[in-house]
Amino acid sequence: MSTLLKVVAVFIGSLFIAAGINFYLLPFKVLDGGILGIALILHYLLGAEVSLMIMMCSLPIFVIAWFHDQHYVYGSLLGLLLSSLFIHMLGPYQYHFLYYIELSPVSSSILGGFFIGTGLGVMLRYHSSTGGTDLLAHFISKFIPVNVGFIIFIIDAIVISVGGLLLSEETFFLSLLTIAAGGIATSLCIMKST
Repeated sequence: MSTLLKVVAVFIGSLFIAAGINFYLLPFKVLDGGILGIALILHYLLGAEVSLMIMMCSLPIFVIAWFHDQHYVYGSLLGLLLSSLFIHMLGPYQYHFLYYIELSPVSSSILGGFFIGTGLGVMLRYHSSTGGTDLLAHFISKFIPVNVGFIIFIIDAIVISVGGLLLSEETFFLSLLTIAAGGIATSLCIMKST
């Protein structure tokens, strides 16, 4: 696999993730699962910077992954850094996006999940990720014959359940839509062609 192709996939995937978070999830206080969800919970409750929280929460998983597959860690580190950078860079454009595009909370949650899931799926297809729980799901799928998208969906469900308790029932419902759309998009992106 070409290194250039992998970098392009990480770049495109990171843009999709950043757009999904900034333009679709943040305006309605919707959660994603995994490390992104934990970072969003910290943002909603404490006002913490999402991109910084993603990097800090991903660090322990990267340390663990380093001892199992250093090659995969390098690609995931690039994904983590680029997606965090793009999340930070697109933040100021949220107002302009919302000024021109009016969505309901339900449609915004589904589209946000689709964007994030597509971004993750593109990265996973080229053996990369943003680190975090998608990196963890990739390793779990090596030992359990289950689709990576489904493993991510289970981890995400746990995170949004905790977030729903801390935030609101509406957040929980909308976040369920987000992870369902994200899991489907991820699975479609990494499905092997026959």
